[in-house]
Amino acid sequence: MRSILFVNGRIDDLSVLRNLVRDDDYLVAADAGALHCLALDRRPHVVVGDLDSLAPAIVQELAAQGTIFERHPSAKDQTDLELAIERAIADGADEILLVGASGGRLDQALGNLLLLAQREWKATLKVLDGNQIAQLLRGGQQLTFHDQIGATLSILPLSAVVTGITYHGMAYPLNNASLQLGSTRGISNQIIASPASVTIESGVLVVVWGIRTA
Repeated sequence: MRSILFVNGRIDDLSVLRNLVRDDDYLVAADAGALHCLALDRRPHVVVGDLDSLAPAIVQELAAQGTIFERHPSAKDQTDLELAIERAIADGADEILLVGASGGRLDQALGNLLLLAQREWKATLKVLDGNQIAQLLRGGQQLTFHDQIGATLSILPLSAVVTGITYHGMAYPLNNASLQLGSTRGISNQIIASPASVTIESGVLVVVWGIRTA
């Protein structure tokens, strides 16, 4: 099951997201991320958080329509987003697309992106920002792209070193390469074949690529 998880960050253009959301997606909101869901004329199945930024009238309206609320105290060790991810997985999601996770505040945007690497989640986590998606790769994993010719692709190490980086179908090839944390060598490549792929042997790598807007 795929879950769309709405976070309370800025979303400048809803058109890409509008085209991505499917009728069978499980919609989860982290607190006021529910407002993004409502802006798409959708109702979240579950709202998770301390509800400090969601108006009581909206809470009452959603509850009356069948939305489930998982409330947490304001003083807690996890963000609303982390708790919402855990709820989506507990409810059966094996793929989670985070939206509204990277806009508005730099500290929260960085924290939300690094949350992908916090642990080996029991679901595939992706972050959507505009027309780009970010996904994590761990050692021994491969990410494959179909019908994405012309898309920009970038990689950034999140561990001290990432080894065995191999591209297939990219304009600028890498074969069993290693990149250290902070390296910009993997920025702005381009997919030129289908299927294309990125594989690594060890380490933690974030892959960012463009998606079609129509």
